[in-house]
Amino acid sequence: MNRSVRSVATALAVGFAIYFAARAVWWTVQPAAPLLMVASILLYVVVMVASVLVEGPNAPRLPAWWGIIALLAGIAIPVLVSSSLQPIHRTAPFATWYIGGVGLLAVVCIVRRRPVIGWLVLAVLMAVSSVYLGFFVALELGLVGSITWAVVAQLLVLFWDRAVRDTEHLADIQRAVSAWHATQLVRQRERRIRVQYALGAAGPVLTSTIASRGRLSEEERLEARLAEGRLRDELRGASLLNDAVRSAIRDVRLRGIAVTVFDEGGLDELGEARRDEIRNELADVLGQADVERVIIRAARDAHTAVTVVGRSGTGDSSDDDAVGLWHEIPRERSVDATP
Repeated sequence: MNRSVRSVATALAVGFAIYFAARAVWWTVQPAAPLLMVASILLYVVVMVASVLVEGPNAPRLPAWWGIIALLAGIAIPVLVSSSLQPIHRTAPFATWYIGGVGLLAVVCIVRRRPVIGWLVLAVLMAVSSVYLGFFVALELGLVGSITWAVVAQLLVLFWDRAVRDTEHLADIQRAVSAWHATQLVRQRERRIRVQYALGAAGPVLTSTIASRGRLSEEERLEARLAEGRLRDELRGASLLNDAVRSAIRDVRLRGIAVTVFDEGGLDELGEARRDEIRNELADVLGQADVERVIIRAARDAHTAVTVVGRSGTGDSSDDDAVGLWHEIPRERSVDATP
């Protein structure tokens, strides 16, 4: 898209430059100094074509050094043209070509992201043409058009840059939404896998409970409670579980300890190797638990990945003595940790 727009703009600029050069050589009156006129035409063609085509390190921005050359050419061309003609002939149609030509040079500088150079070229054109023609005469002979072109070019550049920024911003939002959507799909798929896994383990117990209409033996009631707890663990603590943790939680529950698992995304940004280390450490901690209730929480914290709290007695949170177990597993592996 950018290349297509630039190709069209380049063709228009070169076409207008050729038009002004052709207008300049269509003499209706012999110049007093024809070499100066020819020199101004050649200088204009070379500078215009180069200003359109020259590339810099920050394309399409015009190189600063060439912008200075364009400014000097904008001064020299009107002076050469006016000096080549008698004062009486300076308002002839072929003699005022430089007003539109240098105005086009200013437009090119503005479009190529050198607005200061472009407006300086236009200011020089206004000053020189006013000296040789008079300000109001210059306005009548095309200066108004050159000023209008420059204003329109500046507005178009501003609107184009804003449109590009808005487009890039929308593209960033679209990429973020796509990434979020993909993440949600992955999480949904993981949840389905977890639920299927949990139902596979708890399904037989639930089926037996329904078939017996709730008339269960003590052993069956224990299995039902374990199945219910396992189902909750799979739904609430997806990333915290592996075979070792599941086995440790089952053993703890068989000892009569209540276990609650909360996964709040504490392991989401960690690598799989570190996750395995955290899960293994969690299994070891659970194996040593000797309290009445254990709460496992993986919160989003800058330093701690998993917090294990064990409570005894009434479990009143205001009673510090009720805390019988407190263990924090850091997000990063400790430097002095044994391999």
